[in-house]
Amino acid sequence: MKRIGLLPRVLVAILCGIGCSLFFPLWATRIFVTFNAVFGNFLGMFIPVLIIGLVAPAIADIGKGAGRLLLATLLLAYLSTIASGLASYFVCRWSFPILIGSQAQALADIDMAESIAPYFTIEMPAFINVTTALVVAFILGLGCAAIPGNTMKAWLDDLKQIVMRTISGVIIPLLPIYIFGIFLKIGMEGHVAAVMGVFFKIIFVIIGLHVAVLLVQFLLAGAVSGKNPFRSLVGMFPAYLTALGTSSSAATIPVTLRCAKKLGVREQLADFTVPLCATIHLPCSILKLTACCFAISLSSGMPVDFGTYLGFILMLAVTMIAAPGVPGGAVMAALAVMSGMLGFDENMQGFVIAIYIALDSFGTAGNVTGDGAIALVMDKLFRKNA
Repeated sequence: MKRIGLLPRVLVAILCGIGCSLFFPLWATRIFVTFNAVFGNFLGMFIPVLIIGLVAPAIADIGKGAGRLLLATLLLAYLSTIASGLASYFVCRWSFPILIGSQAQALADIDMAESIAPYFTIEMPAFINVTTALVVAFILGLGCAAIPGNTMKAWLDDLKQIVMRTISGVIIPLLPIYIFGIFLKIGMEGHVAAVMGVFFKIIFVIIGLHVAVLLVQFLLAGAVSGKNPFRSLVGMFPAYLTALGTSSSAATIPVTLRCAKKLGVREQLADFTVPLCATIHLPCSILKLTACCFAISLSSGMPVDFGTYLGFILMLAVTMIAAPGVPGGAVMAALAVMSGMLGFDENMQGFVIAIYIALDSFGTAGNVTGDGAIALVMDKLFRKNA
């Protein structure tokens, strides 16, 4: 199954879940509902560990850098990511009440339905709440960047490796079963038609946002650098196609570097900005998560006001920096912000995971393509320092 890839496995899980709901007996369905209950509790317990294990080392690594180029690249990448999230919010606020207004109750019904209960569940309370974990991660990360010793930094690096192996070796392989259980339960409870309608409408909006964000990024980069924005965008196409296949910004770095240098970005600057942006520049990832979360908040009667989502987007842009270089890593790192700031439960998070992974390759491709725009701007701004 590992050779198939995560995206095909998730799509198969969705289709099989819907198909099996047509003939599965109740007792068999409850087996998967039980698995989902246990797995969901495990995710809730693991989220604070994930935040400390990924966010703290990421902040420590960034904090050890120096120089105006680093600060400028960090700021531009962060602003680009936030702008994409805000654009997604405003587009969703305008379009989703029209597109999914008549079907919104379907998602709320999924969370409230109690007709299919698990056989049992295993309570796994988190040792620390999400907000405290975020604060601890920032304190440890900034502290490791400030002190001369390396003992705590080495400990955090080891914890990061443990967390990444848990994600790649346990959580990601089990996600298709989890998503199968979600859609099996949806089908057994009779919500398939409405939910899939919402599912595809969200995907349609997200793909349109991807295109718009890339066009705006390269138009602005062209205005700053003086290069043809459309030619530059086409020049990043090999990186886009590579990312579609790998679903990993890290694995696409060699191709992204080659494309950026062909655009005229100086070698030294490209070698610095592209690997850095592969970690911190995630505009298409944040717009996907914002759109998915907005749709679920809207359908569940939860707050969708600008203040709530502004804080969510600002924190999400920081948290996703910690996303490991594996398919689906960004959404796993974002679970803490969803539960802590939006109040999403396991069912809501599972729906977000399903949509996110269905578009994971496109989001990664958009992210690495946008890295070319960042490199063009940095090359122009720092050309005098060459």
